[in-house]
Amino acid sequence: MLERPGIEQDFRKDWQRRVRTHFDQAGKKLRRRNARQAKAAAVAPRPVDRLRPVVRCPTIRYNRKLRAGRGFSLAELKEAGIPRRFAQTIGIAVDGRRQNLSEEGLAANVARLKAYQERLILFPRKAGKPKNGDSPADLTQTATVSSIAKALPIEALAAGFSEISKSDLPAPIEGGAYRALRVARSDKRNAGKREKRAKDKAEAEAAAKK
Repeated sequence: MLERPGIEQDFRKDWQRRVRTHFDQAGKKLRRRNARQAKAAAVAPRPVDRLRPVVRCPTIRYNRKLRAGRGFSLAELKEAGIPRRFAQTIGIAVDGRRQNLSEEGLAANVARLKAYQERLILFPRKAGKPKNGDSPADLTQTATVSSIAKALPIEALAAGFSEISKSDLPAPIEGGAYRALRVARSDKRNAGKREKRAKDKAEAEAAAKK
């Protein structure tokens, strides 16, 4: 049996100094809360977050769920009529690498951008000197929000399946669904051959009558 040199020293380490405790959880919770409140007060009346698109989770396992994406694509901004540089100055997150893979997703995010534009309030940079596109000067009674995610939440989709009663079941297909699908596939595949055969038969009969 071989012995490794210094094996006795492994049991003599001062492990008490290296133990990680978490007794400061309550204090960290309070510091995070104070930091959030300080940030909200510093950027007020602007929200603390940015508007993000609605995207689907990756992979077949989770693509039924919706979540907030990294940023809006350039095609979505173009459809909504918002320049890219201007979008970044009014609280809209932009992701130039993202591509739209469906018309439904594109339309949903364009509608989200337009809904944001309708509720957007642009304060003039200099008091009393509004520029083109700024909101009216009298906004003292206008209610503002501190979080865009709460003002424009992402609504969850309905479940992927639903239950129906036995009386709502469709009527059974004569011969079975498998046979009906096979017949429809065969009709589509052989449609050209059957048309040509019928045309040749009609021409042969017409030639025989002459």
